[in-house]
Amino acid sequence: MKRSEIKYIIESIMFAYGEPISIKELNYAINEELSPKEIEYMLNLLRDEYEEQNRGIQIIQLEDRYQMCTNKKYTPYIKKILEPKRKKTLSQATLETLTIIAYKQPITKVEIESVRGVKCDKVLQTLLENSLIKEAGRLNKIGKPIIYKTTDEFLKLLNIEKLEDLPPIEQFEESMD
Repeated sequence: MKRSEIKYIIESIMFAYGEPISIKELNYAINEELSPKEIEYMLNLLRDEYEEQNRGIQIIQLEDRYQMCTNKKYTPYIKKILEPKRKKTLSQATLETLTIIAYKQPITKVEIESVRGVKCDKVLQTLLENSLIKEAGRLNKIGKPIIYKTTDEFLKLLNIEKLEDLPPIEQFEESMD
């Protein structure tokens, strides 16, 4: 297989897979005598090519994984088609809970309720249904409570690459004073 063909194999895998994928997974799929650095190099060539040509598709990075998605420049046109399928807006309680999870993750339901001062079963269900949070395991305590974390969908919604890109929590505390 030619090295130039690797770029197109990566493109095909990313298009078909649809979810974020790591360099390690791409390297496994290609199964050639290439190092992860070479795979990453080819992926970045493809990413740059899309950007330089101002294509309708782009490759974004979400922490240590990459995903093919539409170019945000063309969002208004895409919305015209997808508008009827739009998800409902999130309530104030849901947004507050999502913020708590984002800044304090991994976190249990009891810990969230302790911060909010109210039950949050329905709110957690809404966040799970919208794929903004996920169950990330269980604590090794009595009752084995579920631990919650945010998802890649959450990162995409906020248009950030990683959790470290969230504004500092102090910024919110100052605005509350």
